[in-house]
Amino acid sequence: MIHAAFMNFLEHRILQEGIVKEGNILKVDSFLNHQIDMGIMKEIAHEFQCRFKDCPFNKILTIESSGIAIATLLGFFHDVPVVFAKKAETANCTDDKYVSTAYSFTHRRKNHVFVSRPYLQATDRVLIVDDFLADGEAAHALIDLVHQAGASVVGIGIAIEKAQQKGGDTLRAEGYRLESIAIVESMDACSQSVRFRPQN
Repeated sequence: MIHAAFMNFLEHRILQEGIVKEGNILKVDSFLNHQIDMGIMKEIAHEFQCRFKDCPFNKILTIESSGIAIATLLGFFHDVPVVFAKKAETANCTDDKYVSTAYSFTHRRKNHVFVSRPYLQATDRVLIVDDFLADGEAAHALIDLVHQAGASVVGIGIAIEKAQQKGGDTLRAEGYRLESIAIVESMDACSQSVRFRPQN
């Protein structure tokens, strides 16, 4: 276990309340994925505000549903619109939309995700934000939506990255600016231990 002095606020909270389950699953339902702790949401949003302060953007894009709280607070701080890619078709959905596909590691299924065309424009500089990064499927689907619109991705902000999976390494190798607040290096369900990658 890493010495507490080198941990950030999110790593501390994961150690306090996170539950490691078999299959490389980290449950943080008590403060992020089911019950939302507004104090830590503010800290996450402020952290992204600091990390991307030299990277101007005019729109934030996330995917429903757990990334919405983080994206909304960050959008409030920056006074920019927040768009979230929808996973479910409804009666009032338009055919005029960008569509991509993402496999959900947690739910073990593919989702068609979409954004209505009026909400992503070619002139947009988009910051992508999400709660988790595992294999990078959701992030790549969001990137695809941005590119379909002719807009540009200025960065990707992730609350918790699972370094045991390929998503983070792939996105960095592709040249995207990826900022993850907590990077989980390894975790064990038997001992309920979590190790984090040291960050500057």
